[in-house]
Amino acid sequence: MRVVLFALGILFSVTPFATPALALAAGIVLALTVGNPWPAASNASSGWLLQASVVGLGFGIPLANLLAAGAAGVGYTVMLIAGVFALGLVVGRWMAIDRTVSVLITAGTGICGGSAIAAVGPAIGASREAMSVALATVFVLNGVALYVFPPIGHIVGLSEHQFGVWAALAIHDTSSVVGAAASYGPVALHDATTLKLARALWILPLALVAPVLMGRRSGTRVQLPIPWFIGLFVLASVARAAAEAAGAAGVILWFDQASRLARTALVLTLFLIGASLSLAQLRAVGARPFAYGALLWIVVGGATLAAVWWGIQR
Repeated sequence: MRVVLFALGILFSVTPFATPALALAAGIVLALTVGNPWPAASNASSGWLLQASVVGLGFGIPLANLLAAGAAGVGYTVMLIAGVFALGLVVGRWMAIDRTVSVLITAGTGICGGSAIAAVGPAIGASREAMSVALATVFVLNGVALYVFPPIGHIVGLSEHQFGVWAALAIHDTSSVVGAAASYGPVALHDATTLKLARALWILPLALVAPVLMGRRSGTRVQLPIPWFIGLFVLASVARAAAEAAGAAGVILWFDQASRLARTALVLTLFLIGASLSLAQLRAVGARPFAYGALLWIVVGGATLAAVWWGIQR
């Protein structure tokens, strides 16, 4: 029964009727009711499928748009990361949150959700329990963002460009950023993907300085994650620019098809992410750490929304 429902969920995710929000919800319902027959495989495949989807999206983004979106948001990214860590450490101490959990949730909020937590955890010698709490907190908030951000954007009248920047700055994981932006419009998708990937590059320096934030050395050798797929995303955009300059209409059609396939793969990715959820993960979220993560996220979301509203032209 579980296998049949899992297969039906996959089939639904690749149909035109599926949206990112529906796919994520279907995966979560499956995981929390009958259960996922292959949770480990779903979790692993969602990672590489997300990266492949991001690269495929690059074929649909002209290089000029990529450079413009990246340049427009780099200042916001730097201010965001600095502000989140300053706020996170202060609020974490005020709420008496375990220092390790505080640093992990702050890293996930400021940079790239679960990827940042996975990179920073070993660097600061985080326990399995601390990692579980941080990852579960970020997972829940990611799911919430996928549903609440697009309606808020429409209510306040954000343009697609404004929403793309806001989503890239305020949502934790790449999957939810791209999913929310895809439901808002193609311009939002392009801008959100570009800026989010630029934000994700900060994982590397963060893993190096995280032990300093803890006030000690981790004592362990850390293997830094190398986000090769971001480089491939840029190369895909360069390839499209070259094809447009050469007037290669046939190649451009193939690139457009690759971009459309990537958007479908992204919806499937969100189903697999939802299907990877477990009751154990939900039980790992303590009330105080979750309140801390939610408070930090709400402040970041509100501040970045105000900054985008007032500082970025429609």
